[in-house]
Amino acid sequence: MDVKILPHELSGFVSAPISKSEAHRMLICAALCNSPVRLFIGRSGKLSDDITATINCLKALGAKISFTDDDFLNITPINANNIPERVMLDCHESGSTLRFILPVAAALCEHVSVKGCGRLPERPIIELINAMKSHGVNFSSENLPFETSGKLQSGVYKLSGSVSSQYISGLMMALPILNDDSTIKLTSALKSSAYVDITISSLEKFGVSIDTLDNNSYKITGGKKFVSPGAISAGGDWSGAAFFLAAGALSGPVSVTGLSVKSAQGDKKIIDILKSFGAEVNIFNNIITVFPVQKTKANKYFEIDIDATPDLLPILAVVASCCGCDVKFYNAARLRLKESDRLTATASILRSLGGVVQEKSDELFVGGSCGLTGGIADGFHDHRIVMAAAVAGIKCKTGIVITDAESIGKSYPGFFGDYKLLGGRVNVI
Repeated sequence: MDVKILPHELSGFVSAPISKSEAHRMLICAALCNSPVRLFIGRSGKLSDDITATINCLKALGAKISFTDDDFLNITPINANNIPERVMLDCHESGSTLRFILPVAAALCEHVSVKGCGRLPERPIIELINAMKSHGVNFSSENLPFETSGKLQSGVYKLSGSVSSQYISGLMMALPILNDDSTIKLTSALKSSAYVDITISSLEKFGVSIDTLDNNSYKITGGKKFVSPGAISAGGDWSGAAFFLAAGALSGPVSVTGLSVKSAQGDKKIIDILKSFGAEVNIFNNIITVFPVQKTKANKYFEIDIDATPDLLPILAVVASCCGCDVKFYNAARLRLKESDRLTATASILRSLGGVVQEKSDELFVGGSCGLTGGIADGFHDHRIVMAAAVAGIKCKTGIVITDAESIGKSYPGFFGDYKLLGGRVNVI
């Protein structure tokens, strides 16, 4: 699907979508509980493709999950005494689903078949596979699709912290249900540590605690029971809200409701970065309002370490292109392993819209002096690239066309509806 965006300011109020990061984790925890859970999933029962993939995998393991009329999911946990002997897990295109559900399924089942599509078979998984191989699980292949045999065993898991925090999160959700204690030891500094913080926070809500040790390690007590909190809600999604907060900095003001500054989500850093661009940010209760950048208050040049918040790079690069700021984004190599090569994809959309950008192996330099004109932006079948391009469209001098616009369904299916709610002009071609 292609869409056409016509230049028009965005302003007003919009609700943040439910956090995909928190929802993945809470769904898995709920499915491991001792009794049913009601999980609030946001407005009008709209689920992202990634969350749907996790739900379908949990159903395959024996959980019962259904919608209610009040935007909750009713989750009846997996019955440990009635787990299928063989299960098929389709992770679709969701890296989170694959890395979270794989160790959990192996802790429950003797035989598991796993598949995915899109770029998922190319995305890193080997370190998690090797860790599981050394703890009782055999794999038919090191790439999707594959089959596993043997159950996951407790013990000492040694993993690099530099590739994906999702390996650690997946093990943190699986190891408590094993009979004996385990330890996760990191052999290098942990990247994207905020995502592990989200996992630990989510587990605590279900009665499971993780002990953080002094030597870059975590102790997981075995034989733990996940305790139902009854009804629970994931928080607002800072990653999805970042696009409209950035829109406030470009046109605004834009207010996003349902966000907590106390969230463990690392992408809340967006508010501090927008201030660096010269935007005014007002915080009242759980409402974040961003006012347009005042160029007299903006830094003319600064650098952003994107290592802990890689999902922010596409939209921050758009802000840099429009605000007269020269910005270098660094520690960005892992962005090449996302739904697209996001360094190349971000550079491509900015160039196609008239921006100035230089790409290196782990850096992106964006020149903000020229602004954006318009044109055709390739969405690269990547939800965050499409949404960043849509926000860029409000400052382009002419209309823009974005390809692969349906990709927003991966994380934020209501994005274009909210875009229109704020005054945006978008039409399906």
